[in-house]
Amino acid sequence: MKQLLNITIAIPIKNEALLLQGCLDAIGKDFVEKIVIIDSGSTDDSLKIAQRNSVEVLDFKWNGQFPKKRNWFLQNYTPKTKWVLFLDADEYLTEGFKNEIRNAIVDENKVGFWLTYTRYFLGKQMKGGYPLRKLALFQVGSGAYERIEENNWSTLDMEIHEHPILEGKTGVIKSEIDHLDFRGISHYVIKHNEYASWEAERLVKTGNNPAVTKNWTWKQKIKYKLMLSPLIGPIYFVGSYFLLAGFRDGGRGLAFSILKASYFTQVYCKVKELYIK
Repeated sequence: MKQLLNITIAIPIKNEALLLQGCLDAIGKDFVEKIVIIDSGSTDDSLKIAQRNSVEVLDFKWNGQFPKKRNWFLQNYTPKTKWVLFLDADEYLTEGFKNEIRNAIVDENKVGFWLTYTRYFLGKQMKGGYPLRKLALFQVGSGAYERIEENNWSTLDMEIHEHPILEGKTGVIKSEIDHLDFRGISHYVIKHNEYASWEAERLVKTGNNPAVTKNWTWKQKIKYKLMLSPLIGPIYFVGSYFLLAGFRDGGRGLAFSILKASYFTQVYCKVKELYIK
């Protein structure tokens, strides 16, 4: 039997009964020292699934201000393990990832790792398009997610596009985690409308604050600069479909690139509306 890794896996959820059991099965019972679920008032069978799998559940109630779910967990339930891995319910660990992470976390020069994810659309894995990476694995005490004073900007109670700000060097784990969302296009469109509103509010309210922008990654700096231009949608489409070979996915690749380009165009429009106000 392999030694349990000195990691706490934290899974933020709200009504994730469709996905949660598969997520827990992919983690397995002999991989990490601790698994904890951070719940925002689920009304489906999510909590029953957690109980059936003997997983601790923390009850999170958001007041519309800082901190959101992940920072709240780090502040109030600081893991006793050396590492914390934030995992969404639609993210399924693979054997390749498990093997690579065992070797990665022994590197004393790294305090965190960017993780790589597969992307599925219309039931199949995408071959092209922009890669999906998140800084979701880091040493406890090395930092936290960006602090943003929202004051009820949206109903999003969890950090979505905020990155952890860490003190130390980071690496990359190349073996992919499967990102499998079975909730369909309607859910995708609704959530991305919420994301677009949040992105626009963030840019308008904090985009000129040096204390905030100094912590942006280079990708964030480019993204938020382009959000001030109506060209952001077409630029994304060209990059995703042509430069990063989204065309390899045929009609699915074309539809996905159009949807994402529409999302960024929507952000631009919401930004313009806020400036008019």
